[in-house]
Amino acid sequence: MTVRTRIAPSPTGDPHVGTAYIALFNLCFARQHGGRFILRIEDTDRIRSTSESEQMILDSLRWLGLEWDEGPDVGGPHGPYRQSERGDIYAEHARQLLEAGHAFKCYRTSEELDELRDARKAAGMHLALKPADLALPVEEQSRREREGWPHVVRMKVPSSGTCMIDDMLRDPIEVDWAQVDAQILLKSDGMPTYHLANVVDDHLMGITHVLRGEEWINSAPKHQLLYEYFGWRMPVLCHMPLLRNPDKSKLSKRKNPTSINYYRRMGFLPQAVTNYLGRMGWSMPDEREKFGLDEMMAHFDIQRVSLGGPVFDLEKLTWLNGLYIREDLDDRAFLKALMEWSFNEEYVNQILPQVRTRVETLSQVVPLAGHFFSGLPEISESDFDSIKLGREDLVRLLQLLIWRFEVVPTWDKELLLADIKMLADHFELKMKEFLAPVFIAITGSSASTSVMDAMVILGSDMTRARLRHAIEVLGGVSKKQAKRFEKEYRELP
Repeated sequence: MTVRTRIAPSPTGDPHVGTAYIALFNLCFARQHGGRFILRIEDTDRIRSTSESEQMILDSLRWLGLEWDEGPDVGGPHGPYRQSERGDIYAEHARQLLEAGHAFKCYRTSEELDELRDARKAAGMHLALKPADLALPVEEQSRREREGWPHVVRMKVPSSGTCMIDDMLRDPIEVDWAQVDAQILLKSDGMPTYHLANVVDDHLMGITHVLRGEEWINSAPKHQLLYEYFGWRMPVLCHMPLLRNPDKSKLSKRKNPTSINYYRRMGFLPQAVTNYLGRMGWSMPDEREKFGLDEMMAHFDIQRVSLGGPVFDLEKLTWLNGLYIREDLDDRAFLKALMEWSFNEEYVNQILPQVRTRVETLSQVVPLAGHFFSGLPEISESDFDSIKLGREDLVRLLQLLIWRFEVVPTWDKELLLADIKMLADHFELKMKEFLAPVFIAITGSSASTSVMDAMVILGSDMTRARLRHAIEVLGGVSKKQAKRFEKEYRELP
């Protein structure tokens, strides 16, 4: 048997370090066994998936040195490798489940589902919705089907008993079937949910081992049941420990930069980031901190993974990156790294139009354009004293802007400007007044190049990181403030 592992990211935002972490361990496991590593794009979310995000995933994983044997860009014998191109395959397998009596069409409306859940909650029932709970009277079911009402396809699940899940790193996992809902497999638009597409694709692509985050443990019973329904052999499961913030909470962008692009833009070396991700819950036989990807693959043993939540410590990563710069880069390599980082023609060409018309001597370029070649600006609370807004309103303005920027579909100047105009109206501020604190947060000064162009050039990750940094400089957001801000944000147009 040839070992085949995969990584299946969704192209719905910035490439996450958690994706790279899981990809790294799948790659190393495959190479340890002389197998193959596959990249599959799970882009069934039609609203949020973008080609730009997909390209960022490919670029960031390659930047880290993680190469795949099969995928949407390199091809392979089991394509297509984008789920959006495999719709007929999922429809056929959903039909098979329906005909075998393992799935059913559910014509319940969203309002009816809400009423069902509210009624069960009021009655103190916290169990999952089962097929019997969702069943309509026969006449009503027939009427809705005859009239062509929208429907989803749901899988049938047991109402009682225990599901046992085997895992490479853990004792057998027990899950009570009463807590497992009648999962939607095919949405009303004909697109599959993760659960159906994941199982069908893993089988058809010959995946033998699934290494994924432990947040998927609760989904394992549904997947195991689908394998039984289809009569297929289930891949071996391995649920990896989640990356954690220093306070042990799940790694999140609200407490830690999570985008690979951020670390790339900050000037971290790819080999240092890959090395650090390898140290997340795993260790070399000799326990050394610094090792290359080839060394990790040569010595990899999945049983050396520790289930204790690995803490993603930015200070530790920074220390390791410094070690690589000092020990692995001579002057020539250091210069090459600088040029690849920010002093390359492609990046500098974006900046030149911003500075050329604003300078009279070349020596003025660096002071004017320094924010394009730095990480987080060195700013203090007093830098915002000229802004005619109270501290809470300043923080509120920046926080709402971050949340809008987190959901912008593409990092485009016109889209960013539309969000800014909307928020300026919301705050009843002129554009210039609204952008004044943003200007300081992004450029580190009150006089520099266009802040709108700066945000476009710096990119989504660095822009949001600088806005978050400014909020911390201004004292941060308390829990009470966060609740108020979130309520306000939900009410925005």
